[in-house]
Amino acid sequence: MLLLDAADRILLLKGRLPAAKDRPGAWFTVGGGVEPGETYVEAAAREIREETGIADFVLGPVVWVREGVMRMPEPTLFKECYLVARCEGAEPDRALWTEIERELIEDIRWWTHGDLAATEEPVFPPGLAQRLPPILAGRFPAEPELIPWR
Repeated sequence: MLLLDAADRILLLKGRLPAAKDRPGAWFTVGGGVEPGETYVEAAAREIREETGIADFVLGPVVWVREGVMRMPEPTLFKECYLVARCEGAEPDRALWTEIERELIEDIRWWTHGDLAATEEPVFPPGLAQRLPPILAGRFPAEPELIPWR
């Protein structure tokens, strides 16, 4: 999900996968799995609250979708839906993080578009800095755009 604040910053987390605990981490957007019986929208709202502690937000449309296989350690199919979410912005709160999140996520912070465009650290989804300007301007695709896995 693309959690944006009133200053057009995006909230990203830095962490690693369970199968890559000893490798350098990467930055990625807020999000997580869909629980049985949940819609993508319900899961997005729950993940914002759990991962950030932010309770006051507005969900927008799905703007991108992405699908691919990752080793977790077994090959696992990931289907990602990137919804736009807006909030006033706040210091993220880790109180609702699970034990595995505390173990694998080392940082969470707001990024300006300029910071994101300038970083040499890995960021997911790939090309986030280049894809973000239309979203920041409020220009959303009529249908979710399929973005490459790699």
